[in-house]
Amino acid sequence: MKTYRELEVWKSSMDLVEQVYAVTQNFPDKERFGLTSQLQRAGVSVSANIAEGYGRAHKNEYLHHLSMAYGSLMEVETHLMIAVRLKYVDRDSVREVWKLCQQSGKMLNKLRSSLKALTDNQKP
Repeated sequence: MKTYRELEVWKSSMDLVEQVYAVTQNFPDKERFGLTSQLQRAGVSVSANIAEGYGRAHKNEYLHHLSMAYGSLMEVETHLMIAVRLKYVDRDSVREVWKLCQQSGKMLNKLRSSLKALTDNQKP
């Protein structure tokens, strides 16, 4: 691959960002600097960490950033659950975002496993 933009996991995470912004558009104004901001930043962090890790010189750094991306993905899921519990949004309206989280998580885990296997095989 020539660029991170060719990675399916990055493409999926970019779709996730769009969905997160769409969902948070209807959150109460009082949450603009609270849950709305947290959820949007976590969503952006997933794709940003995938890209940053790809640009790092060493596979271990890449793995570290993929781990951070996965953590941000878990944060998105948690914030979505909080939004549903607080009734800022109903379950049906976050179903697609949730599916993207699951899809991105699976792809991230596969990429992490592949890179880890390459890293482990290079050790003397």
